[in-house]
Amino acid sequence: MSETLSDDLLELIGHENFIALVEAFGGLRVYVPSRERLADVDAAIGPEASEKLHHTYEGSYIRVPLARELRARHYRAHGASNADIARRLGITESAVDKLFRRAGHPRRPKRRVTDPRQIDLFR
Repeated sequence: MSETLSDDLLELIGHENFIALVEAFGGLRVYVPSRERLADVDAAIGPEASEKLHHTYEGSYIRVPLARELRARHYRAHGASNADIARRLGITESAVDKLFRRAGHPRRPKRRVTDPRQIDLFR
């Protein structure tokens, strides 16, 4: 097993399923019963990933991480703005900026809207 539960879950069920699990259950303790799989986990991550989760953690609780940095990078890679990311993570836009700065990610360049008839003085 890896250092953290996040790493273990990422390796076990894959990136996309991990994101789906965290979006559905992030910050909660989820009991993985020993007899049957959970229908809401099946619905969130699909039956194959749910089966892997069940087989590995049956009869125990898992604390599903919030994985904010990983989710923020995932959302940015899919074209989300900082406002969208903040909304999805439940944090402020400035917290999203701080999150990316701490992780060493460059700021997203601002789009300049210019009138095509205007010349650029600083070329």
